[in-house]
Amino acid sequence: MEEVTEGVKNLTVTEPHKKNRIQVSNTKKPLFFYVNLAKRYMQLHTEVELSALGMAIATVVTVAEILKNNGLAVEKKIMTSTVDVNDESRGRPMQKAKIEIVLGKTENFDELMAAAAAEREVAAAEEGEEQN
Repeated sequence: MEEVTEGVKNLTVTEPHKKNRIQVSNTKKPLFFYVNLAKRYMQLHTEVELSALGMAIATVVTVAEILKNNGLAVEKKIMTSTVDVNDESRGRPMQKAKIEIVLGKTENFDELMAAAAAEREVAAAEEGEEQN
């Protein structure tokens, strides 16, 4: 047991959990869940990091492109690599492609988000009037 304790004391975490990282899956959530989550993260932080493995890479690229095309984000950094992942069904490790895209806020990010919020309020008010 002492060996385990010593091992834990000497353990160094090479990549701490980042508060502005979104790990994207292509099976768990719809595309616009990640788009809206990235917008929220960018409201809290100056940048957001999107990451994905394997088949989810296309989803990350699409999310990044939607944010860029709407004038909300600029590309800061793109990193690609391969990682070893244990495949439970085959019982052996396999390599998967990994992508990390770092996006930063555009200069007019806050203005665009405020305008979108105002539009939603107007639409909600009009909907409320129609129901009365």
